[in-house]
Amino acid sequence: MHGVLYNYFAEDHNRIDSYFQKAIVDIQNIDMESYDKFRNGLLRHISIEEKIALPAIARLQGGKPSDDAARIRLEHGAIGALLVPLPTPVVIANIQNILEKHNELEEQRGGIYDRLEQLAGDETQELLNQIKNAPYVTPNKYNEKPEVIEAVKRAVERAGYTFIDK
Repeated sequence: MHGVLYNYFAEDHNRIDSYFQKAIVDIQNIDMESYDKFRNGLLRHISIEEKIALPAIARLQGGKPSDDAARIRLEHGAIGALLVPLPTPVVIANIQNILEKHNELEEQRGGIYDRLEQLAGDETQELLNQIKNAPYVTPNKYNEKPEVIEAVKRAVERAGYTFIDK
């Protein structure tokens, strides 16, 4: 059985994924309204993990970061980079590839959501309030410069993934 913190993050994953699935029904004609909701929701979600969840885990463990913190941060960097260019079938394929593994890493037994839940104790409600009140991140405009995809590719590879270019 999971607690309120775990459930918040898992439900947020589901909400964000529903926007993504709606956006890519026709991969050749991305539903940009749904994709923008996905992008905005995912950027907020990552921000919450980076600014609230991961620091709370480290603090509650006496300054020791979560075992998965470094990997999660590299993957957040790759996901963030993939949200910079306009969505194309290649960008979408890479997002799907990373998010599938990334969400599983966070939600698995002993993952960061489980760990935060175990450590929070008396701080659970305070952390949940911080998470629920976290602001949305104002995304930059999509960058259509050709060199952007090369930077995205490097970020994906830095996170340990093979860039899908077809």
